[in-house]
Amino acid sequence: MKAVRFHETGGPEVLRYEDTETPTPGTGEVRIRVAGSAYNPADGGIRGGFLPIPITLPHIPGYDVSGTIDALGDDVEGLAVGDDVVGLIPMNADGSAAQYVVAPAEVLVKAPTAIPLADAAGLPSVGLTASQALFEAAKLEAGQRVLINGAGGPVGGYAVQLAKRSGAYVIATASPRSQEIVRAAGADQVIDHTTTSVLDAISEPVDVLLNLAPITTERFTALAALVRDGGVVVSTTPTVTTPSDEERNVRAITIFVHPDADVLSGLVSLVDSGDLHVEITQRVSLNELPATHERAAAGKVHGKIVFLPPAE
Repeated sequence: MKAVRFHETGGPEVLRYEDTETPTPGTGEVRIRVAGSAYNPADGGIRGGFLPIPITLPHIPGYDVSGTIDALGDDVEGLAVGDDVVGLIPMNADGSAAQYVVAPAEVLVKAPTAIPLADAAGLPSVGLTASQALFEAAKLEAGQRVLINGAGGPVGGYAVQLAKRSGAYVIATASPRSQEIVRAAGADQVIDHTTTSVLDAISEPVDVLLNLAPITTERFTALAALVRDGGVVVSTTPTVTTPSDEERNVRAITIFVHPDADVLSGLVSLVDSGDLHVEITQRVSLNELPATHERAAAGKVHGKIVFLPPAE
């Protein structure tokens, strides 16, 4: 099969589009004929050796997948050959940047039917990150106020939609490039952080601050001061310490996405009912993945990109 692999960690130049053996599913696993593989920033961190995720070289990147099951391992229940599925697959195993991938059956759910199968690859990790940050970590409830810093990115789009759907009042920061998408997602207030001080634009405290963007320690601490006593600060940026305030009982939680088939299945249902929009910026051939890593390293990738493997 065709796949993108790297035989050593390093810059985007270590990625190779090449032939490799088609994998065989083990016990509790299925093999998926890949329809779509989504790029995520962590892919670059794994490739570069910056993230503490143990991989075996050579390694195929890609932990978001959508496709069709074409083989079952032993002891797989609830899934069958021919099922269209979507999932967040283990980051330390060979991934979805290939024509076929093997994945644990327990992390997969039936794919949405309201959108193209390839596009469904844009849902798992970012959708789960948004849901886990808002509801598992922050315990967001109807009537609360949430500030989403960095709402213009892929996770932010889902976070705005899910927070608004939960009945929260949503304040979102976004650059001019992303403001229309953020408004369409349901934000009640959109702050252009390139021209406006977020601190000056918010008139009353928020219950939850969700940070999704690169940020300095000083900036993060200043934003955390907007959180009411007893509120919570949640971040997906592990390189900067999430600030708390023990005197005011403001909690700090840093999250890293994890598989959750039940939550993912719920997100799929929202997609099929039209209550959750999957935004795909580009659909490109798998052999363009190395070039995309180069663009990402230069800060030129915006939105969600899905890669399409070649047909047999």
